[in-house]
Amino acid sequence: MTRIDDTFARLRAEKRKAFVAYVMAGDPNYETSKQIVLGLPSAGVDVIELGLPFTDPMADGPTIQLAGARALAGGQTLEKTLDIARALRATGDQTPIVLMGYYNPIYSRGVDRFLSEAKEAGIDGLIVVDLPPEEDEELCLPAQEAGLNFIRLATPTTDDRRLPKVLTNTTGFVYYVSITGITGAAAAEASQVAPEVARIKKATDLPVIVGFGIRTPETAQAIAEVADGAVVGTAIVGKIAEGRPVNEVLDYVRTLADGAHRG
Repeated sequence: MTRIDDTFARLRAEKRKAFVAYVMAGDPNYETSKQIVLGLPSAGVDVIELGLPFTDPMADGPTIQLAGARALAGGQTLEKTLDIARALRATGDQTPIVLMGYYNPIYSRGVDRFLSEAKEAGIDGLIVVDLPPEEDEELCLPAQEAGLNFIRLATPTTDDRRLPKVLTNTTGFVYYVSITGITGAAAAEASQVAPEVARIKKATDLPVIVGFGIRTPETAQAIAEVADGAVVGTAIVGKIAEGRPVNEVLDYVRTLADGAHRG
C-alpha cells in the first residue's frame, strides 16, 4: 500500500471525492514553487501532482509549456524537483506526491538511480505521458517494484479494445483526460465525462480521476459528482503565471478543492 492507495481508501471510507492539484516544479522560481507545494495540503489538496519541467512538453498547452520554460530558465532541475518533495516530507505531511512529466529526464538520470532517489525523496507515483503500455519494461514495472504507483492516462479516444491494455499494470488511480487535445484547450463537460468514467470503472476497481478543462469550483464539483475526483492544473498554473502571491494561489486552490469535495 502506498500513500496514494491509503488516501483513496480513506476517502472511500469517508464517502468523499478527491481533489488533485498540479503545479510545475520551479515555477515561477524554486522558492515560490516550494512554498506553494508546502501550502497545498492545508488548502484541501488530497494528491499533489508535481510537474517535472522538460524542453519538449508535447501534451501540454501554452500555459504549462510556459511554466516549464520559466522553471528551466530559472535553473530548475530534476534534483531540485525532488528537493521540493523532500521539503514537504520534512514537515511530516503525508499527502501523496505524483511526479508528472516525460521520460527523457528520467532516462538521462538512469532509471535505477531515479527510482531510488524518487523513493527516498517521498515521491509516491509517476505519470509519464510519453511511455505507452508497450514500453512497461522501461519504467512502469521497475517503478512498481520500487514501491511507486504508475498512473496511466485514458482519453476519449481510448476505445474498448485499447482500454484493457491501458489498464494493464496501472496502479494508484486512472487519470481520465476529459477532452481531446492539449492541456487547457477546452472546458470539461460532466455530461460527456460521466459515460466514459462509467465505462472505465466497469473495467477496473481503481479510482478514476478526471482532469483537463476544469477551472471553477462549480466544474470541479460537477466532475467529482460523476467520477472519483477532479484534477486541476492549467488554471492553477495560470494564477501563478499572473504573479499572484502564494496566499492568493492557495486561496484559489482551496475554492477548487471545496468544490470537488462537494461532489
